Amino acid sequence: MTDTGMILYAWLWRLIQFALGFAGIAALLGAALRQRYRWRISRKGWRNRQVPIWFLKLWRADRESVALQARRVWLAGCGLGIDPRLYLAIRRVAIFVLAFIALSLGAAERGGGLALSNRGAAAGIAAALSAAACFDGMMLNALRRYRTDRIRREIMTVARQLLYYSGSRLHLHGKLLRMLPLTRIIRPELGLLLNEWYHDPDRALRRFRERLGTEEAGSFAESLRSLRLHESGEVYDLLRAMVQEYKARIELAREGRKETASYLLFVLAGVPILYTFQVFLYPWVQEAANLFDALNP
Repeated sequence: MTDTGMILYAWLWRLIQFALGFAGIAALLGAALRQRYRWRISRKGWRNRQVPIWFLKLWRADRESVALQARRVWLAGCGLGIDPRLYLAIRRVAIFVLAFIALSLGAAERGGGLALSNRGAAAGIAAALSAAACFDGMMLNALRRYRTDRIRREIMTVARQLLYYSGSRLHLHGKLLRMLPLTRIIRPELGLLLNEWYHDPDRALRRFRERLGTEEAGSFAESLRSLRLHESGEVYDLLRAMVQEYKARIELAREGRKETASYLLFVLAGVPILYTFQVFLYPWVQEAANLFDALNP
């Protein structure tokens, strides 16, 4: 065997070893980090840690307000199990502290009384973070819409499978258990629903709806409750109508994203035109203006 053949054989053997080692490590990590939902239940309510009332009163987050109600809806839609009162108080603390830091660094930059490098950049970053905290509703709302769209897709997939099992004698719990691998976003909540099913089905469905926090989850939970109480053709007709409605909403959301992308591409297409005007046409316009100024003193 020539030297070239020996080198190729050695590199091929190393590549095979690397592939086998990578596959083994990936399998071990997957087995160690895989979530098991068979005996897992929700521990919400076992240990309730109350938010200090003095902290909420200090930042005026203890009373019902429009801001508090909006954050409650947004946090539930994003799947964040955070107390909205605590979130609102921390948001106001962050706005106050970051604005104070930005003003302090800006004053130190002008006066030169603080020996700190890049004071202007630090003040700009603090001001930007304070502004982002002021407009947190836009980010939470965008995250809620994205999560709602993903949940709608997975609920539609599960509902289609339920329609496929409409003539089966399998129990509803067994049907949902077979559909668990088809989900991704709602898999933890669906696993908790299946584990809590035999404790109290109605309570499990209610907590499933509360954990997801979307309108689609509420209507799907009501459909599951109807199927559990009385499995009939009318319930499957309602489920079929729900699938059609979700499909129409998904198509509408897809068209909206396409329209937004087209607007963004239109704006990006205008940037080279402006750059071309600034580089090539603006000097000629400026020279023409100087010529007219010279002719008409």
